[in-house]
Amino acid sequence: MITKKPLNIGMVGYSFMGRAHSNAFKQVGQFFDLPYRPVLKAACARNASAVQAFADQWGYDSVETDWRKLVARPDIDIIDIAAPNDMHHDIAIAAAEAGKMVMCEKPLGRTAKESLAMTEAVERAGVRNMVWYNYRRVPAVTLAKQWVDEGKFGRIFHYRAKFLQDWTMSTDLPQGGTGLWRLDASVAGSGVTGDLLAHCIDTAMWLNGPIAEVTAVTETFIKERKHQLTGEVQPVTIDDASLFLARFANGSLATFEATRYARGHKALYTLELNGQNASVFWDLHDLHRLQLFDHGDAGISRGWRSIHITDGDHPYMKNWWVPGLQIGYEHSFTHQVADFLGSLDSDTPAAPTFREARATDLVTDAVLASAKSRQWEQVMG
Repeated sequence: MITKKPLNIGMVGYSFMGRAHSNAFKQVGQFFDLPYRPVLKAACARNASAVQAFADQWGYDSVETDWRKLVARPDIDIIDIAAPNDMHHDIAIAAAEAGKMVMCEKPLGRTAKESLAMTEAVERAGVRNMVWYNYRRVPAVTLAKQWVDEGKFGRIFHYRAKFLQDWTMSTDLPQGGTGLWRLDASVAGSGVTGDLLAHCIDTAMWLNGPIAEVTAVTETFIKERKHQLTGEVQPVTIDDASLFLARFANGSLATFEATRYARGHKALYTLELNGQNASVFWDLHDLHRLQLFDHGDAGISRGWRSIHITDGDHPYMKNWWVPGLQIGYEHSFTHQVADFLGSLDSDTPAAPTFREARATDLVTDAVLASAKSRQWEQVMG
């Protein structure tokens, strides 16, 4: 019997992403043959009773209420940051300086300046690092990436993506505090640009290469909200909606749209890529399918076709069930853990690393700058 080396996880955060990450760490060894075994060693959050309940539910060995104590613990190998965005910078740098591997929720930083400091810290310390852009690990999206790399689409002309929600439309919804920190720019950095569009941008650049320039418009529909912590009515400084045009370095054009004011949409994320030889479309609501148009098909049968991404030769699927049985959103996180752990003995780190994820922050910075300047903005390197 091969003994798998344990890796002790220190989780910062216990909400939505804390649960998604914890589930991935718990499940990965049951379905993937890896040289390392994640151990849920400690969960950390400021609310002692809440983090204890979280730790009990998910099977963490211990809890901390100060992330600095967690980082300093010699029995922690990986610091996983699932805390609000304003905490990413300090925790990641401290963890790197303590020699810990670091996994961090997206966006990496509230700004590209923050993410640069985080990137330099992990690189200076020589510790493995990764950012949780999980949509790369949806098997259908991964297959689309394989087709791009194989040249199936030929020259790329267009890319379009949108991510639509409707959960902030009520004027009675407060901003800030637990559960609503995404409406507080001082914590989140931005609104849908750094939250929803960050996912769209990461996937787009993974599939189609760097974005060179953007022109954008943003809007804040409700100008004032009561702050959940202070009770004071304060200006809303995040963007409720963000739309931009982009030109990729390869010359292709793109449209991106994100909003939390699209009534009836809870999490509509779609992407489409149009090339000289073929086009592909993917929808998060039907995440196990790809819609493909291949101009190389015989004319009499040429048309859009739906491909069910559940067979054993599709990305990741051999590790799950029999062909025809689909998987879901949570599995993308398990795939990310599998790729990260599987890369630790390799010279090639699993992507996206901090440096790769910082490229998205550079684009979101340019989008926000363009919305203010009302001009095309170059994406800085």
